[in-house]
Amino acid sequence: MAILLETTFTNDLMQCTLTPHRNMPDTTWSFSLMAPVEVLDGGKLIDRTGGYCHIALPALQAEIPHVVTLRHLGPAPNAMNRAWVPKGSIVKHGDASYDVTTQMPLGAIARPWPNDLGCDELALIPRPTHWTATTGTLRGPFDVTKLGPVQSVLDLAERLGQKFHCKNGVPITRSIDTSLSPDAYRLDITANNIQITSAHDVGTHNALVSLLFLSITYDAIPCGVIHDAPRFEWRGQHLDCARHFFAPDTILRLLDVMALLKMNRFHWHFADDEAFRIPLASLPELSALTTRGNDQIVPNVFGGNTVVNGVYTHHDIDRIQQHAASLHIDIVPEIEVPAHALGLCRLFPDTRDPNDTGTEESVQGYTQNVLNPAMPETWRIIEAMIKDLADLFPGAILHLGGDELPDGAWAGSPLVDELKRDHGLLDHYDVQGWTMARAAEIACRYGMRPAAWEESQYGCQGGIGHNAILFSWTGQEAGNRAARMGHKVVMCPAQHTYLDMAHSYATGDWGASWAACFDLDKTVDWTPIHTDEPMMQSNVIGVQGTFWCEFTNEDWQLETMIAPRIFGVASMGWSLSPPDPKAMIALAQRCSKIWTALDWQSFYT
Repeated sequence: MAILLETTFTNDLMQCTLTPHRNMPDTTWSFSLMAPVEVLDGGKLIDRTGGYCHIALPALQAEIPHVVTLRHLGPAPNAMNRAWVPKGSIVKHGDASYDVTTQMPLGAIARPWPNDLGCDELALIPRPTHWTATTGTLRGPFDVTKLGPVQSVLDLAERLGQKFHCKNGVPITRSIDTSLSPDAYRLDITANNIQITSAHDVGTHNALVSLLFLSITYDAIPCGVIHDAPRFEWRGQHLDCARHFFAPDTILRLLDVMALLKMNRFHWHFADDEAFRIPLASLPELSALTTRGNDQIVPNVFGGNTVVNGVYTHHDIDRIQQHAASLHIDIVPEIEVPAHALGLCRLFPDTRDPNDTGTEESVQGYTQNVLNPAMPETWRIIEAMIKDLADLFPGAILHLGGDELPDGAWAGSPLVDELKRDHGLLDHYDVQGWTMARAAEIACRYGMRPAAWEESQYGCQGGIGHNAILFSWTGQEAGNRAARMGHKVVMCPAQHTYLDMAHSYATGDWGASWAACFDLDKTVDWTPIHTDEPMMQSNVIGVQGTFWCEFTNEDWQLETMIAPRIFGVASMGWSLSPPDPKAMIALAQRCSKIWTALDWQSFYT
């Protein structure tokens, strides 16, 4: 027997109306939200873990609506929309549990493209460095037998339903020019044949990807010459698989999207407060963090009435690695040190100082979710994780986390006070910097290059060090500061590259809003580097898109959030002069056949 839920919201207030179909005395309501709330009226909060709430309700009467008023803790959201309403709702009455249904649709709702702006550019994203049109057109398929190891592109074309290669097709030949960078290529397209010039197999791969892209966007490909090379070495996309477990096949499909846009780093975020999704031989206990739900270490955060399970087996990892490598995409695994560790702290209680009297709380509403660096158990866990991940991802860049340390972290820990005295540390950022540097040293020892979020540059002892790559996410200034200090930096400002942000401030939209709400045009309406600063030129190494999953319940909800905005992210990473905002929309509309070929739902259709 279902219970109907209707939710309306104004600023930071939510009016949640529950209508039961039978009398229900002695009831409780459980649900998950994007952020923590308090109960103002209509019920009593029994328990809360982050945005997961358990509320006692008064007796409910059949067909009589009952209103519960909620208010978000902390600053009011910039905009509230359908993604902010209670999800995974259940009402319990005695020993029985009842699902709560809502008329509100899930996911970003696709809509028609804006009025056709017209576009005379070559229908290729990212925009190439230089394109010179000549006369004539040609049609595939193509004969690639003289190109060597290009099977990965043929496999990609087959997955996209494209007849790209046949032995009697348009001949493609390759010449070598060692003066080109490894990713660069020249593509000469005539009415009778195609010539690829490159220095490396990666360049040849990129040339063929461009040709595949053009064969999708054109019925007959225009003749001309493309000179092309990436602006940045790092062109990435992040995916949060901790809050929502994405099926391995969904990850493979995302890698295909990235490959078609010449993106080359997949930032795999499989560990956070709520889960650790990869089994590690040295820490078999971590299997307890692949599940969430009743009587689990982590409750039904982002879930419903059932235990939710999600783990990437070593077979899954091998499939994903092989798929990525074939497309010249490197995988960047991420763990979380020292914050965002709720599940770890609960699973391994000796990672916390037993005499810690602190009351810090994370922005997500979690308490006691920070590993204590003065505890030997903390370093046993961190080293074991790094050691096993080095075996699974040999030679990879390892992202160590390092973001969103709660204010007042460790303030009540006598052991951290002693650590501060021993190492000349003054505040929690100093302790974090010391912690990140020690974790980075362990990563280096196991053959992995460390990386971390922007906060890891801070600390009186110099921060993370160890040639770590820093990711600037709150905005560009933190990245600018890190680059001026000599750090290598990947720019991923949330205001332009966080693709979990809603497209607009409308209540009918879908997504987060704490940084901004933006459409495709804003993904290119910024400048990754200050061209008048030499340190910026050499130290900003790339651009990355990011997708977090506090409000994602199904894999398909990723699609309309990513597409077509990832066009803009890819353009910022590759193109020396990305399109201006209005031109980006026009070019994306012209290239929209790509999403049909990928069988990927786009926000614009």
